[in-house]
Amino acid sequence: MRKLFVLALLTLSALADAQGQWPVRPVKLIVPSSAGGGTDFYARLLAQALGDSLGQQFIVENQPGGSGNVGAAAAARAAPDGYTLLVSPDPALTVNQSLFKSLPYNPERDFVPVARGVTVPLVVCVQASLGIRTLAELVQRGKREPRLLTYGSSGSGAPNALAVRIIEEASGARFLHVPYRGMGMALPALLAGQIDFLLPDVAIAGPHIKSGRIVALAVTHRTPQLPDVPAIADAGFAGFTMPSNFSIVAPTGTPRPIVERLNAEINKAMRTTLAAKLESHAFIPQFHSPDEFAAALARDRAFWAQFIRRAGIEPD
Repeated sequence: MRKLFVLALLTLSALADAQGQWPVRPVKLIVPSSAGGGTDFYARLLAQALGDSLGQQFIVENQPGGSGNVGAAAAARAAPDGYTLLVSPDPALTVNQSLFKSLPYNPERDFVPVARGVTVPLVVCVQASLGIRTLAELVQRGKREPRLLTYGSSGSGAPNALAVRIIEEASGARFLHVPYRGMGMALPALLAGQIDFLLPDVAIAGPHIKSGRIVALAVTHRTPQLPDVPAIADAGFAGFTMPSNFSIVAPTGTPRPIVERLNAEINKAMRTTLAAKLESHAFIPQFHSPDEFAAALARDRAFWAQFIRRAGIEPD
């Protein structure tokens, strides 16, 4: 018994010491989507900033698949020691539990919130040749000619697909959904005229809007990058809400001191070294504490569960 007691003390002492020295080896940032997308870009910005401030490597590892479920499951199974984090868009943390009959992880039980990260404005873009110049005109076409106009997305449960479903529910318009395996395929399809409209990130759509190849009708969140484009809530859809974020979580059991340190370092970086880069990509920093982020996740899960049920979207 005395040996077990001594061993327990030594283990606790070693854990406390490890927390105090953390990080003493590279930290993995799992991104549940392909390289080159918005989440990947944000994760790589964070990796550089955290590596510089904490004096250790932060390595991005892309694990795409299953609408984010593959990477999220890998992060959930990782040791809760502060050396594996998940940098994820909303679906894996708030939407998928209502869209899938079963998940290989539990987004509420398997993760501890670290930092809210950034809100990502999406922009409703249409082909210039359609002659549509406002969101109201798009909706009118969708009501007059149901399912004639096509819209793309980066997957059925992606925010850019769900935003259209919200607009359909509020207006009675109906459009035909064409899902793609990521925005890297959906945006070229819009530019090539294969679909009629899309809701990409403002950052990747910006150059094509400026060139006149596509027309911006409305944004989910007002942004200085498109100062003359109204928010959807101000374009006939008062009360429109669209959670769309890139956030950071860790496996449940990750020591609280590490979580709090990460939160402080991420928020500091977004206020200082990353501020200009985030602004240039239309990312809106969110400076939540871990507890505030946990409350926001709970609200977003409830929002999506209610909407998916109300809209009659069947789980896969």
